[in-house]
Amino acid sequence: MKNYVIGLDYGSDSVRAVLIDTENGQELASDVCHYKRWKNNEYCNPSINQFRQHPLDHIEGLESTIKSVVAQANVNPSEIKSICIDTTGSSPIPVNAEGTPLSLTKEFEHNPNAMMILWKDHTAINEANEINELAVSWGGEDFTKYEGGIYSSEWFWAKILHIVREDEAVKNAAHSWMEHCDYMTFLLIDDKDLATFKRSRCAAGHKAMWHEDWNGLPPEEFLTKLDPYLAQLRGKLYNETYTSDLVAGKLNQEWATRLGLTTDTIIAVGTFDAHSGAVGAKIDEHALVRVMGTSTCDIIVASHEAVGSKTVKGICGQVDGSVIPGYIGLEAGQSAFGDVLAWFKDTLSWPLNNLVYTSDVLSAEQKAQLKEEVESNFIKTLTEQAEAIPLSESIPTALDWVNGRRTPDANQGLKSAMTNLSLGTKAPHIFKALINSICFGSKKIVDRFEEEGVRIDSVIGIGGVARKSPFIMQTLANVLNKPIKVCASDQAPALGAAIYAAVAAGIYPNVIEAAKKMGSDFESEYFPQADKIEKYQELMDSYSELSQFVESITK
Repeated sequence: MKNYVIGLDYGSDSVRAVLIDTENGQELASDVCHYKRWKNNEYCNPSINQFRQHPLDHIEGLESTIKSVVAQANVNPSEIKSICIDTTGSSPIPVNAEGTPLSLTKEFEHNPNAMMILWKDHTAINEANEINELAVSWGGEDFTKYEGGIYSSEWFWAKILHIVREDEAVKNAAHSWMEHCDYMTFLLIDDKDLATFKRSRCAAGHKAMWHEDWNGLPPEEFLTKLDPYLAQLRGKLYNETYTSDLVAGKLNQEWATRLGLTTDTIIAVGTFDAHSGAVGAKIDEHALVRVMGTSTCDIIVASHEAVGSKTVKGICGQVDGSVIPGYIGLEAGQSAFGDVLAWFKDTLSWPLNNLVYTSDVLSAEQKAQLKEEVESNFIKTLTEQAEAIPLSESIPTALDWVNGRRTPDANQGLKSAMTNLSLGTKAPHIFKALINSICFGSKKIVDRFEEEGVRIDSVIGIGGVARKSPFIMQTLANVLNKPIKVCASDQAPALGAAIYAAVAAGIYPNVIEAAKKMGSDFESEYFPQADKIEKYQELMDSYSELSQFVESITK
């Protein structure tokens, strides 16, 4: 009898499912569903960094993708042993006492404050600053110390505090709050008791200041000083947390029927996408896994002996078991990576969207053909021309902070900047500068880890950028002065979720053994080019000078 598992990966724009043969990691089927409300920019306001998503996008995507892979694979439903879900984070959702998101009730169905607060939402900058100030001044434990010593506006408590101060109705109606990965898992399981539901160790440890040292979440005494609401909320959250190799429950009858599966299907504890992606890429000690998409998440695992009692400053947390049980998972990342280049493309596209594609000179058919041609060649042509610019030529220096800075030392109030522009600066020069900037931002992360005593011997790249842009990957290898292997799987986070699912189902004894059998191979490798390393270091120095200046004038 064969054993199959499903990994479900929620990204910023879409959800993807993979159905995997546990014997060898073979992908039998995959499917992707884009969020229709998100695609229409509903509930978002980029001008104030407000990014919200309706849970229906995720529920509809879950049903669509899982039904699709089950149908494609045409296997016996009883052979599909387990499902594990990974999501973006921190992306909390207000829920009622039954665990139903407020936005799925009539009163709040169109209220942005009742939606899922997406990871990239930065409306809680002031609240994050309050948490950071209190953490070092209240006279007790610094509860941010295992999260890099700086709490971010992207994270759990800051977002909740912002919403409840802004919206009294949501505050009064929310019985509790759940991370995205926890809610989607809770939706599927048979036991609907919020009090005993197994919350994700990964989400709690990296984003909610949960740690064994203080027996769970920060105490009421600390939370009360922020806002009495948070202290009251604490008792409706959780004390214990669980790693994703464990069973959260079994598939309930409603969803078994909807998905064409059985109620014997195990649902594993949820997790975050980057940590799951690292497992899918067969992460090992001293290897930095970079999940490169709209943003990046950088993951390292280290033994307890290697980390000891050290806390690494300015990162996004170090959590026992958040990646591989028995190891400390360390997380960092950039708030924008692919988003930097997408912003530039959108900027250059303004005359096309507002003049060319609206022109009466062209027929509707001509406009459609032209748009298709431009879209297929836009980044490709920019990349070719940028790559052809020699490093000896004058290139602008840019910062990658178009969505603030996540690591090192989170500061979402920072903005991007550019210097060394001249009349000779053309679009490919700026594009090259932006590619340099995202690679220099990556170097700052690597430098911080190594300065703090975390050894990095090699880098593993996963995600769309890693697989589709040799120019970016070669630039990154030169800037980091380290070899970079690229994961062959298109769906490394979903594959990692499937690996967790296989362990939760008892098919493998632990995550390491499961990853050896099921993890992705590597399709390419980039090595530093000796003749370019010194020049990239000079450009890196310019990036550092500009970043110091911009940070010094940011209020």
